[in-house]
Amino acid sequence: MDKTADLHVHTIYSDGTFSPLEVIDFAKKVDLSCVSITDHDAVGGIEEGISEGKKQNIEVIPGIELTVDYNNIEVHVLGYFIDYKNPEFLKRLKYLRNIRKKRFLQMVEKLKEFGINIEADTLINKNKVSSIGRLHLARELYQKGHVSSIKEAFARYIGDGKPCHVKKEPLTPNEAVSMINDLGGVSVLAHPLLLRNDDLVQELIAQGIEGIEVYHFDSSDSVKEKYLALAVKHNLVVTGGSDCHGKAKDNVLLGKTKMPYEVVDKLKKYRDEKLQR
Repeated sequence: MDKTADLHVHTIYSDGTFSPLEVIDFAKKVDLSCVSITDHDAVGGIEEGISEGKKQNIEVIPGIELTVDYNNIEVHVLGYFIDYKNPEFLKRLKYLRNIRKKRFLQMVEKLKEFGINIEADTLINKNKVSSIGRLHLARELYQKGHVSSIKEAFARYIGDGKPCHVKKEPLTPNEAVSMINDLGGVSVLAHPLLLRNDDLVQELIAQGIEGIEVYHFDSSDSVKEKYLALAVKHNLVVTGGSDCHGKAKDNVLLGKTKMPYEVVDKLKKYRDEKLQR
Protein backbone atom coordinates (compact mmCIF):
# COMPACT_ATOMS: atom_id res chain seq x y z
CA MET A 1 0.00 0.00 0.00
CA ASP A 2 1.33 3.47 -0.91
CA LYS A 3 2.24 5.76 1.97
CA THR A 4 -0.13 8.68 2.65
CA ALA A 5 -0.12 11.79 4.81
CA ASP A 6 -2.50 14.27 6.47
CA LEU A 7 -0.61 17.47 7.21
CA HIS A 8 -3.18 19.50 9.15
CA VAL A 9 -4.33 17.98 12.45
CA HIS A 10 -5.38 19.53 15.78
CA THR A 11 -5.33 18.02 19.26
CA ILE A 12 -6.62 18.90 22.73
CA TYR A 13 -3.68 21.29 23.00
CA SER A 14 -5.63 23.72 20.83
CA ASP A 15 -9.24 23.21 19.76
CA GLY A 16 -9.37 19.53 18.86
CA THR A 17 -10.93 16.79 20.98
CA PHE A 18 -8.33 14.06 20.33
CA SER A 19 -5.27 13.64 22.50
CA PRO A 20 -2.04 13.11 20.52
CA LEU A 21 -2.30 9.40 21.33
CA GLU A 22 -5.86 9.30 19.94
CA VAL A 23 -4.67 11.09 16.79
CA ILE A 24 -2.07 8.38 16.22
CA ASP A 25 -4.54 5.58 16.97
CA PHE A 26 -7.04 7.03 14.49
CA ALA A 27 -4.34 7.65 11.89
CA LYS A 28 -3.45 3.97 12.11
CA LYS A 29 -7.09 2.97 11.61
CA VAL A 30 -7.39 5.05 8.43
CA ASP A 31 -4.07 3.81 7.04
CA LEU A 32 -2.13 7.05 7.23
CA SER A 33 1.65 6.85 7.26
CA CYS A 34 2.33 10.42 8.33
CA VAL A 35 0.53 13.25 10.14
CA SER A 36 1.50 16.76 11.16
CA ILE A 37 0.24 18.07 14.48
CA THR A 38 -0.50 21.75 13.81
CA ASP A 39 -2.17 23.17 16.89
CA HIS A 40 -3.10 26.85 17.16
CA ASP A 41 -0.30 28.74 18.97
CA ALA A 42 0.66 25.54 20.81
CA VAL A 43 3.18 22.71 20.55
CA GLY A 44 2.33 20.74 23.69
CA GLY A 45 1.06 17.72 21.77
CA ILE A 46 4.04 17.21 19.47
CA GLU A 47 6.37 15.27 21.77
CA GLU A 48 3.63 12.84 22.81
CA GLY A 49 2.58 12.45 19.19
CA ILE A 50 6.11 11.69 18.00
CA SER A 51 6.64 9.18 20.81
CA GLU A 52 3.38 7.32 20.12
CA GLY A 53 3.96 7.56 16.38
CA LYS A 54 7.24 5.69 16.69
CA LYS A 55 5.44 2.87 18.49
CA GLN A 56 2.81 2.57 15.75
CA ASN A 57 5.05 3.37 12.77
CA ILE A 58 3.33 6.71 12.07
CA GLU A 59 5.63 9.60 11.19
CA VAL A 60 4.77 12.85 12.99
CA ILE A 61 5.93 16.16 11.55
CA PRO A 62 6.16 18.93 14.16
CA GLY A 63 3.98 21.84 13.14
CA ILE A 64 2.11 24.94 14.26
CA GLU A 65 -0.80 27.05 13.03
CA LEU A 66 -0.36 30.78 13.67
CA THR A 67 -3.15 33.32 13.38
CA VAL A 68 -2.13 36.54 11.65
CA ASP A 69 -3.87 39.75 10.70
CA TYR A 70 -3.58 41.21 7.22
CA ASN A 71 -5.60 44.34 6.44
CA ASN A 72 -8.08 43.43 9.19
CA ILE A 73 -8.59 39.92 7.80
CA GLU A 74 -7.74 36.84 9.88
CA VAL A 75 -5.30 34.55 8.08
CA HIS A 76 -3.80 31.24 9.23
CA VAL A 77 -0.20 30.29 8.52
CA LEU A 78 1.09 26.76 9.02
CA GLY A 79 4.69 26.06 9.95
CA TYR A 80 6.28 22.65 9.28
CA PHE A 81 9.45 21.05 10.69
CA ILE A 82 9.75 23.75 13.34
CA ASP A 83 12.15 23.60 16.29
CA TYR A 84 9.31 23.24 18.76
CA LYS A 85 11.62 23.23 21.79
CA ASN A 86 13.15 26.64 21.12
CA PRO A 87 12.92 28.57 24.45
CA GLU A 88 12.22 31.99 22.90
CA PHE A 89 9.55 30.48 20.69
CA LEU A 90 7.89 28.83 23.68
CA LYS A 91 7.81 32.19 25.47
CA ARG A 92 6.19 33.81 22.45
CA LEU A 93 3.57 31.05 22.24
CA LYS A 94 2.73 31.51 25.92
CA TYR A 95 2.19 35.20 25.22
CA LEU A 96 -0.04 34.41 22.22
CA ARG A 97 -2.10 31.96 24.28
CA ASN A 98 -2.63 34.63 26.94
CA ILE A 99 -3.95 36.91 24.20
CA ARG A 100 -6.30 34.13 23.10
CA LYS A 101 -7.60 33.78 26.67
CA LYS A 102 -8.14 37.54 26.96
CA ARG A 103 -10.03 37.55 23.67
CA PHE A 104 -12.12 34.56 24.78
CA LEU A 105 -13.16 36.38 27.97
CA GLN A 106 -14.07 39.50 25.99
CA MET A 107 -16.34 37.46 23.71
CA VAL A 108 -17.99 35.86 26.74
CA GLU A 109 -18.74 39.37 28.03
CA LYS A 110 -20.23 40.41 24.69
CA LEU A 111 -22.49 37.35 24.66
CA LYS A 112 -24.08 38.59 27.90
CA GLU A 113 -25.56 41.47 25.89
CA PHE A 114 -27.60 38.80 24.07
CA GLY A 115 -28.73 37.15 27.29
CA ILE A 116 -26.19 34.35 26.99
CA ASN A 117 -24.20 33.56 30.12
CA ILE A 118 -21.19 31.29 29.70
CA GLU A 119 -19.28 30.08 32.75
CA ALA A 120 -15.88 31.12 31.43
CA ASP A 121 -13.77 29.82 34.31
CA THR A 122 -15.46 26.42 34.15
CA LEU A 123 -14.86 26.16 30.42
CA ILE A 124 -11.23 27.25 30.76
CA ASN A 125 -10.62 24.74 33.57
CA LYS A 126 -12.24 22.02 31.48
CA ASN A 127 -9.67 22.75 28.76
CA LYS A 128 -6.60 23.38 30.92
CA VAL A 129 -4.02 22.20 28.37
CA SER A 130 -5.77 23.86 25.45
CA SER A 131 -4.97 27.03 23.56
CA ILE A 132 -8.46 28.38 24.17
CA GLY A 133 -10.31 29.78 21.17
CA ARG A 134 -13.54 30.38 19.32
CA LEU A 135 -14.26 26.74 18.59
CA HIS A 136 -14.35 25.99 22.33
CA LEU A 137 -16.88 28.78 22.73
CA ALA A 138 -18.91 27.66 19.71
CA ARG A 139 -19.12 24.12 21.07
CA GLU A 140 -20.29 25.46 24.44
CA LEU A 141 -22.97 27.58 22.77
CA TYR A 142 -24.19 24.52 20.89
CA GLN A 143 -24.06 22.15 23.85
CA LYS A 144 -25.99 24.64 26.03
CA GLY A 145 -28.69 24.98 23.36
CA HIS A 146 -28.06 28.61 22.47
CA VAL A 147 -27.55 27.68 18.79
CA SER A 148 -28.59 24.72 16.67
CA SER A 149 -25.09 24.05 15.34
CA ILE A 150 -21.47 25.08 15.68
CA LYS A 151 -21.76 26.80 12.30
CA GLU A 152 -24.62 28.90 13.62
CA ALA A 153 -22.49 29.99 16.59
CA PHE A 154 -19.98 31.49 14.17
CA ALA A 155 -22.56 32.82 11.71
CA ARG A 156 -24.67 34.47 14.38
CA TYR A 157 -22.31 35.49 17.17
CA ILE A 158 -18.54 34.93 17.01
CA GLY A 159 -17.54 34.72 13.35
CA ASP A 160 -15.54 37.53 11.76
CA GLY A 161 -17.60 40.72 11.75
CA LYS A 162 -20.35 39.26 13.95
CA PRO A 163 -21.56 41.12 17.07
CA CYS A 164 -19.62 39.11 19.65
CA HIS A 165 -16.43 38.71 17.65
CA VAL A 166 -13.24 40.20 19.11
CA LYS A 167 -10.07 40.64 17.10
CA LYS A 168 -6.81 39.31 18.48
CA GLU A 169 -3.74 41.46 18.93
CA PRO A 170 -2.30 41.20 15.44
CA LEU A 171 0.65 39.15 14.32
CA THR A 172 1.58 40.17 10.77
CA PRO A 173 2.25 37.68 7.95
CA ASN A 174 5.88 38.84 7.86
CA GLU A 175 6.24 38.19 11.58
CA ALA A 176 4.75 34.71 11.25
CA VAL A 177 6.97 33.82 8.30
CA SER A 178 10.05 35.17 10.09
CA MET A 179 9.18 33.24 13.23
CA ILE A 180 8.84 30.00 11.28
CA ASN A 181 12.06 30.71 9.36
CA ASP A 182 13.95 31.28 12.61
CA LEU A 183 12.78 27.84 13.75
CA GLY A 184 14.13 26.15 10.62
CA GLY A 185 10.60 25.56 9.35
CA VAL A 186 8.60 26.07 6.17
CA SER A 187 5.66 28.52 6.11
CA VAL A 188 2.45 27.56 4.31
CA LEU A 189 -0.79 29.49 3.79
CA ALA A 190 -3.61 27.43 5.32
CA HIS A 191 -6.93 26.80 3.53
CA PRO A 192 -6.79 29.73 1.03
CA LEU A 193 -10.32 28.88 -0.10
CA LEU A 194 -11.71 30.08 3.24
CA LEU A 195 -10.31 33.57 2.62
CA ARG A 196 -12.63 33.89 -0.40
CA ASN A 197 -10.27 36.49 -1.84
CA ASP A 198 -7.72 35.47 -4.44
CA ASP A 199 -6.22 38.96 -4.57
CA LEU A 200 -5.47 38.58 -0.88
CA VAL A 201 -3.85 35.19 -1.52
CA GLN A 202 -1.57 36.83 -4.09
CA GLU A 203 -0.66 39.57 -1.61
CA LEU A 204 0.19 37.00 1.06
CA ILE A 205 2.45 35.16 -1.35
CA ALA A 206 4.25 38.47 -1.88
CA GLN A 207 4.68 38.67 1.92
CA GLY A 208 7.02 35.66 1.79
CA ILE A 209 4.74 32.66 2.29
CA GLU A 210 6.65 29.61 1.00
CA GLY A 211 3.80 27.18 0.41
CA ILE A 212 0.07 26.84 -0.04
CA GLU A 213 -2.38 24.27 1.30
CA VAL A 214 -3.80 23.23 -2.05
CA TYR A 215 -5.61 20.14 -0.79
CA HIS A 216 -8.13 20.73 1.99
CA PHE A 217 -11.29 18.92 3.04
CA ASP A 218 -13.52 21.83 1.98
CA SER A 219 -11.94 22.23 -1.47
CA SER A 220 -13.57 21.06 -4.71
CA ASP A 221 -11.51 19.67 -7.58
CA SER A 222 -11.73 22.96 -9.46
CA VAL A 223 -10.48 24.88 -6.42
CA LYS A 224 -7.59 22.45 -5.99
CA GLU A 225 -6.63 22.89 -9.64
CA LYS A 226 -6.72 26.68 -9.29
CA TYR A 227 -4.43 26.75 -6.27
CA LEU A 228 -2.15 24.09 -7.71
CA ALA A 229 -1.65 26.30 -10.77
CA LEU A 230 -0.94 29.24 -8.46
CA ALA A 231 1.63 27.18 -6.55
CA VAL A 232 3.36 26.19 -9.77
CA LYS A 233 3.35 29.79 -11.03
CA HIS A 234 5.02 31.10 -7.86
CA ASN A 235 7.21 28.06 -7.18
CA LEU A 236 5.46 27.34 -3.88
CA VAL A 237 5.51 24.16 -1.83
CA VAL A 238 2.22 22.24 -2.09
CA THR A 239 0.66 20.69 1.03
CA GLY A 240 -2.71 19.37 2.12
CA GLY A 241 -4.64 18.08 5.07
CA SER A 242 -8.05 17.53 6.60
CA ASP A 243 -7.88 20.26 9.28
CA CYS A 244 -9.13 17.61 11.68
CA HIS A 245 -10.42 18.75 15.08
CA GLY A 246 -11.38 15.30 16.34
CA LYS A 247 -15.08 15.28 17.24
CA ALA A 248 -15.26 19.05 17.71
CA LYS A 249 -17.07 19.43 14.38
CA ASP A 250 -19.70 17.34 12.63
CA ASN A 251 -17.38 14.53 11.51
CA VAL A 252 -13.93 13.20 12.29
CA LEU A 253 -11.99 14.40 9.27
CA LEU A 254 -8.65 12.72 9.93
CA GLY A 255 -7.65 10.83 6.80
CA LYS A 256 -10.45 12.36 4.69
CA THR A 257 -7.79 14.32 2.81
CA LYS A 258 -4.95 11.88 2.14
CA MET A 259 -1.86 13.17 0.42
CA PRO A 260 0.59 10.90 -1.41
CA TYR A 261 3.82 10.73 0.58
CA GLU A 262 5.70 12.41 -2.25
CA VAL A 263 4.19 15.67 -0.92
CA VAL A 264 6.12 15.08 2.32
CA ASP A 265 9.26 14.22 0.36
CA LYS A 266 9.03 17.51 -1.56
CA LEU A 267 8.40 19.43 1.66
CA LYS A 268 11.50 17.85 3.21
CA LYS A 269 13.55 18.58 0.12
CA TYR A 270 12.50 22.23 0.20
CA ARG A 271 13.39 22.47 3.90
CA ASP A 272 16.79 20.84 3.38
CA GLU A 273 17.67 23.08 0.45
CA LYS A 274 16.56 26.12 2.43
CA LEU A 275 18.76 25.19 5.39
CA GLN A 276 21.77 24.82 3.05
CA ARG A 277 21.38 28.31 1.55
